[in-house]
Formats: sequence, C-alpha cells, structure tokens
Amino acid sequence: MSLTVHDSSEWLTAIYEINGPESSARRTAERICIDQTIEAESNLLPLSLQSTILGQLEDLRATVGGRYHATIRFRGDLLSGECSDLLNVLFGTSSLRGDIRLLSFAMTNGLLSSWPGPRFGIDGLRQAVVRSHRPLLCAVLKPLGRTPQELAELAIQFVEGGVDMIKDDQSLVDQRWCPFEERVARCAETIVRASIRRGRPCLYFAHISGSLDTMRRRATLAKTLGASGLLVAPGLTGFDAMRTLRSDDEIALPIASHPSMLGTLVDQGRGGLAAPVVYGLLTRLVGSDLSIYPAFGSGYPMSQQECVSVADQCRQAWGSIKPIMPAIGGRIGIERIVQLGSVLGRDAIFVLGSRMQQNPENIVAAMNVLHRALTESF
Repeated sequence: MSLTVHDSSEWLTAIYEINGPESSARRTAERICIDQTIEAESNLLPLSLQSTILGQLEDLRATVGGRYHATIRFRGDLLSGECSDLLNVLFGTSSLRGDIRLLSFAMTNGLLSSWPGPRFGIDGLRQAVVRSHRPLLCAVLKPLGRTPQELAELAIQFVEGGVDMIKDDQSLVDQRWCPFEERVARCAETIVRASIRRGRPCLYFAHISGSLDTMRRRATLAKTLGASGLLVAPGLTGFDAMRTLRSDDEIALPIASHPSMLGTLVDQGRGGLAAPVVYGLLTRLVGSDLSIYPAFGSGYPMSQQECVSVADQCRQAWGSIKPIMPAIGGRIGIERIVQLGSVLGRDAIFVLGSRMQQNPENIVAAMNVLHRALTESF
C-alpha cells in the first residue's frame, strides 16, 4: 500500500526488510522512522516538525516468508556529506535491534552529485590493462611470510601467465620480514619489466590500509615507487577514509576495496546490511574502482543470487557515479572460471589466490590454461 509523504526536493530513500504480521511490521517501520532521525519519542517534536524531520514511511508491502519491505524517505538535509552521516541515518540505531535488514538505498541527483564515486570505473580499468572483451584476472601475492624478493618472483610468474592485475594480500602491511617500501618497490619494478616483455600492461595494487595518516603516506610512497593501484579494506579503515583517498588528485590511482571485516556488517539471518549494500553501493559510492567479495560456492555465506545482485549494484546506472568492476574471490580455480563467467558476465574480475600456487613449479602453465579457458568463453 502506498502512503503519502512530505514533498522535498532532495531525498535519501531506504528499503528495509522487517518481520510481519502487518501490524507489527508497521510499528517497526514507524520505529525506524524515529530511530534513524531523532531517536526519541515523537511527541518531543511539534506537529510542524513531525512531518519533516522524522523519516517518512512511503510504502509497506508483504513479501515472502511473512516478511515485509518498508520504503522510508529521509530528508536530504539530514546529511552533511560524510559517509558516517549517511550510515548513521540509514542504519545507525536500527542496527542494534537485530531483526531489521537494509536491502538498498537511493539518493536524488542533487544529493548524489556531492559524491565523487570511482575515478576510473570499468572503462578506466579496461583501458589501463588493454582488455575490452572478457572478464579480467587478478592474482594475489601470498602467503604471508614470504620476503619481498620472493613475492616479486611470484609476480613474474603471474604476469607471464597472462593476468591483468596483481594485488598484495591484505595481510601484507609493514612486517619485519617484508617491509612495505621494499615490497612495493621490488614488486612494482618487477611487474613493470615483466609487462614490457609480454607487451601488455599489468596493474599492481599495493595494500595501504591503516590510519588515515598512514594510508596517505603509504599511498604517496606506493605511487612514487611505481604501484599502479591501491588496495584498501574499508571495513578496517572506515568508508570515509577511502573517500578521502579517492578525492586526492595528487594520488589519483585506481582503488580496490577488500572485504576484510565487512562480513560483520552483512546480514546472516540476524539483521544487518544486505550484501549488495556493503559490497556494491557503499564501496562504489566512496570511490572504489573494483569491489572484492566472496564468490558463491566458495565456502563463504554467499548465495548465487546475492553474488549476482552485488555485481548488478556495482554495474548498474547510478546518476553520475561510474560503474565499477565486481571482483569475485574465494579459492577460484580453472574448473570454476567458465561457470562464474557465464553467471556474472564479461564485466567482472576473478581473483586468483592460493589455488594457482598448488604446484609452485607450474604456475605459468596453470595460469595459461585458465586464461585460455576464459578467453574461449568470451
């Protein structure tokens, strides 16, 4: 059933999934309207403000399993332009209740225009790696414990095996046996040289997560040392930190979002954020050019439908915000490449980790087989 809402030029609209029956769902939806704005009893507000400051229930309708979808609008001027404000209005207090799920959100164009979104997006990444007609391959430098020289030697094999990009493992920071500066310098130089030999670029994403000051310093140093991208885990650093890096025109490198700690936000049957919100909308909004998340069937709690929905949120039209690459990881081997490609389509990245290293003496051969299988499918 549709409900009349207060007219405003700028709105933030959110869709929540809540428990029925209808009377209970309506009470919960009305509670969300209050909790996500004044977080107090509505009688504290004069009637003239109750119709404006409070969230407005626009629609309430039944869905499967006795659940309901509640569409709620919030005034755009509740936001000051920070991601922390956005998250607080969308789900701050409601996140404590445990039986509410945020399915999606949207903004009017005036609000959306204040967000830069990705700098490069799908088209920029494809141009950088000179590949336009198939999914991309991303290799991972791992496991933790290898020296910078050993990681650089591994990177050579990946480039010779035909990958389009290489990223640090998220566990690589600034360890005693693998210092940040030495690792990035060796790997960046090695990847550039190997790319020249094969005649096609390969991007290198250096992991820089830390405090904002640390990330700025590492990002600047990584670019100076030859890294062609940055890997950031917004679940560890905060989404606003990623947005700050994206907005720095002196850094201006592609940013990959890693899902470390983001799983704590995703609903696992107890309430939370839907996977497409976490891995799709939020990471794209704050400026990532590719979003890494688990593949379905990889041992992580990700269904095929959720996996595809995340990819859709990464790539669908969204005002001036560029589409980004969904990057699927989770022990992907040759046998799964064709299946994943057929489900997710050409505008996707497949992240290849430890499975490609099961035979250390034959990584190039294994990569070539995988690369051919993908090329033949597209």
